[in-house]
Amino acid sequence: MSSALTGLLRYPIVQAPMAGGVSVPQLAAAVSDAGGLGFLAAGYKTADGMYQEIKQLRGLTSGPFGVNLFMPQPDLADPSAVGVYAHQLAGEAAWYGTELGDPDSGRDDGYEVKLAVLLDNPVPVVSFHFGCPAPDVLAALARVGTTTMVAATTPEEALAVQQAGADAVIMQGVEAGGHQGTHRDSVETDGAGLGLLALLARTRETVHLPLIAAGGIMRGSQIAAVLAAGASAAQLGTAFLATPESGAALIHKRALTDPLFVRTELTRAFSGRPARGLVNRFLREHGPYAPAAYPDVHHLTSPLRKAAAKAGDAQGMALWAGQGHRLARELPAGQLVEVLAAELEAARTALSGPPGAVGGVAQGFLDGEVTG
Repeated sequence: MSSALTGLLRYPIVQAPMAGGVSVPQLAAAVSDAGGLGFLAAGYKTADGMYQEIKQLRGLTSGPFGVNLFMPQPDLADPSAVGVYAHQLAGEAAWYGTELGDPDSGRDDGYEVKLAVLLDNPVPVVSFHFGCPAPDVLAALARVGTTTMVAATTPEEALAVQQAGADAVIMQGVEAGGHQGTHRDSVETDGAGLGLLALLARTRETVHLPLIAAGGIMRGSQIAAVLAAGASAAQLGTAFLATPESGAALIHKRALTDPLFVRTELTRAFSGRPARGLVNRFLREHGPYAPAAYPDVHHLTSPLRKAAAKAGDAQGMALWAGQGHRLARELPAGQLVEVLAAELEAARTALSGPPGAVGGVAQGFLDGEVTG
């Protein structure tokens, strides 16, 4: 394991920070206590809300943990396009007996204040989504002893992260659930993301930082695969979403394995940025018309999503999930870490075993011991 992660992890397993109330302190504590790296999601929270969750988490575990920040977003939205989308959603608001949110509720997610809190009260790890911080920010966090990670979705973004001075790159494949961590949102790149293994291979050619692999990982054998492909650890989100410690709504957890939801899709319907979720009525009806306008659309649809959750209507919720969602297991988070670690070890043993095991068969062909 790389120097940036040495001492933080017993197992190469990172719990993805899932904003919107999923990555609660109880989940992060269970993962960290089991030997993985638990994460809090500061996205959509106030700086004080983030600080209170950090305090709570520190009271639950003495293990290492991380906090994720959203980068401020440039104002590139077309107000007229947002207005047209709002008009389209008016019927949804009437149906749920609520009103649409204010699309101009803020673009920076309290970034500077949250950063100040994390510099005054350092945590073991800070990660960033939706862009790369300036080198001076990463250097300031390094001075207080914080390891930094930045999400990237292309080799070029990963190279920019390396040049900025981060300690590690979270390589997010197109299979990942929730928001894609692209540094620049563009409709030209919609649906053009790389699968995780291809992304790791291409990135490893030019980037020498530790890579954290993310996207569709649900089993220990998949962790073994990404480690073999050059990653230092694997980040799992959907796998932990179904755990009892997760703060996700019960209806969301059940939807992961509900035969009614057979596939996922990248959509701008709920937030204005590409995010992968289970295909439901809202996504089908509104996804094709949603503008590239984050976080404007996120603020606009927030009351609708809350009203749908309150009504128990999975067809109106943002059911974020990765492509491996049908493999979700309703295990306690700590137990899930242990199961994943055992599966990882079993996969490694198989790959290095005698002829007859997967790795042994491959070596046998190379040595001329196995014939067709």
